[in-house]
Amino acid sequence: MGGMGSRSSIELLQLPVRLHGIRLGQPVDLLLDESAWRVLGLVVRCGDDTERFLAFAAAEPGEDEIVVGSALLLLEDVAFYRKRSRSLRGLLGGSVAEDGSGLGELADVLLLPDGSVDGIVAERNGRRQTVDPETVTLGAARVPAA
Repeated sequence: MGGMGSRSSIELLQLPVRLHGIRLGQPVDLLLDESAWRVLGLVVRCGDDTERFLAFAAAEPGEDEIVVGSALLLLEDVAFYRKRSRSLRGLLGGSVAEDGSGLGELADVLLLPDGSVDGIVAERNGRRQTVDPETVTLGAARVPAA
């Protein structure tokens, strides 16, 4: 959990989405299948100010960018995917509990290269701990994400 090869979802959202070096957009959210603890995809704000869905399987996250093979992989029906997933932005700052005991607020989600969740990072009083996603319950943040 939180081992070698895992990556911060917060850091992933900082990377631009590019096609052959051309910037197509910026991720603004990450959509999770909480039942399988897997990333479904990214919500990307594109250059024309619209939001589009990029399936994680079609993305190639690197050190400096998220590469896509075609602009056609950015799908328009973001609402369809939002209804079938949990928004990372909506979960950040929400409660993290394990066996009924509160661990703090959700600060990050650690991802493996295949999109599976490797760890949940809970923060309380400035201290962070990484826990197994299979053992926690997440609550939504008090303030909805914009």
